[in-house]
Amino acid sequence: MASDFLKYQAQTTPHPLAMEISHAKGSYIYDINNKAYLDFVAGVSACPLGHNHPKVVNAIKEQLDKYMHVMVYGEYIQKPAVELTKLLAENLSESLEKTYLTNSGTEAIEGALKLAKRATGRSEIIAANKAYHGNTMGSMSVMGYEERKQAFRPLLPDVRFIDFNNEDDLKHITNKTACVILETIQGGAGFIVPKDNYLHKVQKQCKEVGALLILDEIQPGIGRTGKLFGFEHYNCIPDILVTGKGLGGGMPIGAFTASGKLMDLLQDNPKLGHITTFGGHPVIAASALATLKEITESNLIQEALEKEQLFKKLLVHPLILEIRGKGLMLAFITPSSEITNTLILKCQDAGLILFWLLFEPKAVRITPPLTISNDEIIKGCKIIIDILNEIQHAN
Repeated sequence: MASDFLKYQAQTTPHPLAMEISHAKGSYIYDINNKAYLDFVAGVSACPLGHNHPKVVNAIKEQLDKYMHVMVYGEYIQKPAVELTKLLAENLSESLEKTYLTNSGTEAIEGALKLAKRATGRSEIIAANKAYHGNTMGSMSVMGYEERKQAFRPLLPDVRFIDFNNEDDLKHITNKTACVILETIQGGAGFIVPKDNYLHKVQKQCKEVGALLILDEIQPGIGRTGKLFGFEHYNCIPDILVTGKGLGGGMPIGAFTASGKLMDLLQDNPKLGHITTFGGHPVIAASALATLKEITESNLIQEALEKEQLFKKLLVHPLILEIRGKGLMLAFITPSSEITNTLILKCQDAGLILFWLLFEPKAVRITPPLTISNDEIIKGCKIIIDILNEIQHAN
């Protein structure tokens, strides 16, 4: 199977991890030799309820028995999508009331950027250095990392970049600006949290000049930071909210949410302002609905903050320089990329899944399922500390 994987399936790097998966359940992934791997990554934040959660699986199976795809997005009334968008609205402020469902986070970013241009009649977009919002052409245009996008230029024009948490840069948000797009917590940059009421100050500047604020919650959203959405920590409500990853409960999804007044602009002048065939797919919407219900009706959001403290208590070592992030969106920084690489690969051999971040080579990602138990956290952290001790003694 490995040779076919490399020969027939397109790869994203020269050296994929190439673990062959048999099955997954709860906080564990199993390879074809039935070796169990404790999952501290959750599909890169995409499986908030762990693997094969019974409520999610049952919702998918029940919907499969009724119907799958029947019509392009937005034409037929399909109960899972309606109930999902209604539940989102019930858990957001009144200004975030209508949701457009897409197939992925990057497609939702594209839709949000289009909506901002349509609403303001402006073309300038301001994004953050070291930002990551997806990999389609529009999303890549607002990626603040030239090395990853230079081979694909030309991209969208009229995009300029500011430094996250730099208040002096807010002067670049002017009456020429259609929107400012930021991650609530910068992911690829190293899980950088906003400081000193930064997001509120960005929002204030946007309002003064008539620009829209788009917050990308694809990674911090859906309970991961100890709130349903990360922006709830930071005294800021975006004009357009983008989510994805964890919303699907392990199925592919994206969504962007705004006021009804804003979202209705995509209906006309021109009509079909944003269209998708499979967005709002009933099986995926059923999975997302079950996921969102479980997260909002349980104690998982509150427990994320308690589990954060447990991780910080256990992950103390000379080779851990700092731990960044919030809730169960954490990353720790080692002294070098070599140490990070060695740790991640040795942990996989020892039965623990860790992963990298996009732009910070010294970071180690810890984004486990919200359902992870304290005993599983203790077990995984012991593996990390033991291997860090090996690395330290080897040097």
